[in-house]
Amino acid sequence: VQLQACGGGLVQPGGSLTLSCVASGSFLSVNAMGWYRQAPGKQRELVALAHNGGTINWGDFVKGRFTISRDNAKNTVDLRMNNLKPEDTAVYYCNADVRRSIPGPIEVNVEFWGPGTQVTVSS
Repeated sequence: VQLQACGGGLVQPGGSLTLSCVASGSFLSVNAMGWYRQAPGKQRELVALAHNGGTINWGDFVKGRFTISRDNAKNTVDLRMNNLKPEDTAVYYCNADVRRSIPGPIEVNVEFWGPGTQVTVSS
């Protein structure tokens, strides 16, 4: 399974960016897709994770500034970030929890990560 992300870049404080991610490869279904981030010297933290059925987990810092949307048919997830702040500067990682079939046959849930995309908020 491969996760390809795009949309990072440099933006001024108060600006907006949209990150997009697509999952491809061999899997039965996607259970959840979303985004985490890691700033220099800090641990990776949840930004937003959208589960099947509509439940969304948010990082505490989001406070209504971001929206997340999934296209289950295309296995994509978009993160729209508004009112960006310098403290949002980080590498953003796409994350997907997928269901796969392995020899047995057995179905298992496996988590995958994208390579990360840099978001820099600076004037």
